[in-house]
This record gives sequence, C-alpha cells and structure tokens, in this order.
Amino acid sequence: MFRYGSISVFFPAYNDAPSLPTLIGKTMSVLEANSSDYEVIVVNDGSHDDTGEVLAELERRYSPRMRVVTHERNRGYGGALRSGFAASTKDWVFYTDGDSQYDAGELPLLLDRVRSGIGLVNGYKLERNDPWHRIFIGKTYNAFARMLFRIQLRDIDCDFRLIRRDLLEAIDLTSTSGTICVELVRKLELSGCGVEEVGVHHYPRLYGRSQFFRVKSLANTFAQLMRLYFRLVLFAPARDLVRRAVKPVGG
Repeated sequence: MFRYGSISVFFPAYNDAPSLPTLIGKTMSVLEANSSDYEVIVVNDGSHDDTGEVLAELERRYSPRMRVVTHERNRGYGGALRSGFAASTKDWVFYTDGDSQYDAGELPLLLDRVRSGIGLVNGYKLERNDPWHRIFIGKTYNAFARMLFRIQLRDIDCDFRLIRRDLLEAIDLTSTSGTICVELVRKLELSGCGVEEVGVHHYPRLYGRSQFFRVKSLANTFAQLMRLYFRLVLFAPARDLVRRAVKPVGG
C-alpha cells in the first residue's frame, strides 16, 4: 500500500477500443509497483465500436483488480466521470482519459506529492500536442473559465487528477459535459483542501476523434458553463457547495 492509503484508478472511455489494452496494461504495472490495495475501473460511455468486447477481455485477464461500468447510451463526459467517481471505493481516486493522450506511467509523479492536508494533485500539460485550433480553443477556454470561476489551478482541462475520495463524497456534481472539470475544481478549491500541481506530458491523439471539439459540443459546453456560473458564483454561497466538513488526512 502506498503511504497514504489505497487507490482507485478509472478511465472514461468512448470508442477507445484501440488504445485500451496498452493503457490498462501499463496502469496495472504502475499500480503493482506503487500500491498493494488498488482497483481499475473503466466507464464504457455508450461506445459503438469494439470497446465493449475489448473491455470484456481485459476484465477477464485482470480480474479481480479490474471492473467495467457500462452505460447503454452515451451520457457525456460529465456523466462518465460521475459514474467513475461513484464506482470508486478506495481512499484516493485517480482518473485520466481512455484515449491515452496522457501517460498512465506518470501517475507516480502525482503520488509523490501526496502528504497530510492535500486533497487534490492535478497535472498540467507541459506542452499540448494537438492541432493548432484545438490548442487555441483549449487555452481560451482555460483562461476564460479560470477568470469566470475565480479558479487558482493553472490547467483546468488537464484530466490527469488524483483526488481524496472523502472530498468527492462531500460535493455534488451535476454537469454532464466537459464543464464537470470546472465544477469539480471549483468545488474542491472551495472545500479548502490543499492542492498540488505537477507537470505531465501530453501526446497526440492516435485513434478516434475528440467529442469536445465539435460545434454542437462546444455550444452545449458554453451553455452549461453559463448555467454553472449562475449557480456556483452568482447565486450560491460557498457554504452550500460542501455537504459536510472534511478533515484533512492526518489532521
């Protein structure tokens, strides 16, 4: 067991069949070297490629350490994350995307930052390896969301996160789109937990297509972002965002 307890690792997956075998294999090796108490969960968010078949084989291979949560229909990125958080049972929860644009082998960089009082260890992209228009949209979105929601974290849309599970149990997440990252980080910062940030590598997407960078998706994300702003910033006092007081680890 690593020094601050057990760990759940989960991946939201949508049409990620080609990348999953390597991703899960590497993750299992990393966890075996760093923890004696871990689980791996994949949320299959209504995929219509071979993701279901690939995950069934991986689950057989890595049982009982691995399990699959299946959505019969696509619930969106926020819906997939909420299912992953709900399914996690260990002291700490780590997630990243199932498309392998982040390297699961860098998880120890986050684990090394865990200490008393820390509730979130978040990656930030050392360099974004996407087409120029995605880099521009990503930087604009990140700067806009940080300003609008008064968020201190430097890279909101870096989905390479390690979170204390008792903090996740103390907040209600409602977003169904990529705005869940803004909602999650905002509520974690309001909880008063300690936050650490670590530079991680970001790689080109080798398979499939991002669901975020589509006109309909971007419009839906913007609409949800505005609703989130009214609910979390304009009309909701901070004390309503956390259901109960959370004691720091070791505190």
